[in-house]
Amino acid sequence: MNIMDFNVKKLAADAGTFLSRAVQFTEEKLGQAEKTELDAHLENLLSKAECTKIWTEKIMKQTEVLLQPNPNARIEEFVYEKLDRKAPSRINNPELLGQYMIDAGTEFGPGTAYGNALIKCGETQKRIGTADRELIQTSALNFLTPLRNFIEGDYKTITKERKLLQNKRLDLDAAKTRLKKAKAAETKSSQLNSARLEGDNIMIWAEEVTKSEQELRITQSEFDRQAEITRLLLEGISSTHAHHLRCLNDFVEAQMTYYAQCYQYMLDLQKQLGSFPSNYLSNNNQTSGTPVPSALSNAIGPSAMASTGNLVLTSPSNLNDRKESSGCRRARVLYDYDAANSTELSLLADEVITVFSVVGMDSDWLMGERGNQKDVEECDDLHSSFRNFRRGSGGQCTGRVSGMDPSSGGAPSAGK
Repeated sequence: MNIMDFNVKKLAADAGTFLSRAVQFTEEKLGQAEKTELDAHLENLLSKAECTKIWTEKIMKQTEVLLQPNPNARIEEFVYEKLDRKAPSRINNPELLGQYMIDAGTEFGPGTAYGNALIKCGETQKRIGTADRELIQTSALNFLTPLRNFIEGDYKTITKERKLLQNKRLDLDAAKTRLKKAKAAETKSSQLNSARLEGDNIMIWAEEVTKSEQELRITQSEFDRQAEITRLLLEGISSTHAHHLRCLNDFVEAQMTYYAQCYQYMLDLQKQLGSFPSNYLSNNNQTSGTPVPSALSNAIGPSAMASTGNLVLTSPSNLNDRKESSGCRRARVLYDYDAANSTELSLLADEVITVFSVVGMDSDWLMGERGNQKDVEECDDLHSSFRNFRRGSGGQCTGRVSGMDPSSGGAPSAGK
């Protein structure tokens, strides 16, 4: 019975305290009660803590998106983390792409140029995938975990103490209100005309004033103590910023390591692919120095032009018309060139060819023409193929010029 009585009394006291706080809070919102304001320093600390919490959450969430773009994978990792279980290992996108490339290269044949290149690219992609996995692990350990510990640990403690401070403030203001009312009632009682009633009321309200003053001293002491505890916790935010700065440096170093590894892997891959024959090089490398102006295509017309890769073929009539209108010169080939396919013609160093410009072309470029071929009619009346090349000094060609395959129409001869 004693325990039950104690629980009932405690429950009733807690209910009374809760009701008192609710009334005080409501009256403050309605402007019917005074509110004890916190000192400016404490208010600034509270604002700083709230700002730190908001931006820490945003940075943490966006970092998680950066490291793991797949939202389903993030949810799965979150569930496993809450269950205190290790998430199953998952192949990442670079590793999956690398495996596809290796499988395709094996299917096409490692002995072929394309198959060999696919295998090399696939191996590099898998290395990048491994580096990506290491970046995620390092960042999660050195950057995300400290941020999460602050949100789920330190800031939760700050929030708890801040809420307790709010309750102590409400208790203090409620005590101030009760004391104010008790003093007002005591003053009113002292002004009554009846001496008997005056004596009784003065005694009652005097006791109430004394009780309210004692309660005010207690609540003021509790409020001051809680304000000091909260202030000490909030001043630790500066240390939190310093710790997060060190974690940020760790994150930057992890990214630097990752990007340096990726750059080195791709540099090595580029060197490996650079060992392939020239006709297997990147299209960008082949065409970067040999643009074909759009005005040239319009001048030739769709019916007179055929394109094979970067090779332009034109009929003799259109070619001769433009050549005669612009003037011709002769130039000497600087280096040998072996035909890459049946649409090109091998050239020899020191061979003389005819060069000319075309209206609308870039002034830094010339057109080159190989000499007449034998049995031209057997080649669909295509006179020869040509390609832009940069004008050199002394009338020499610094670009590559290609023509018909000798097997299609006889041996090459010097231009006239």
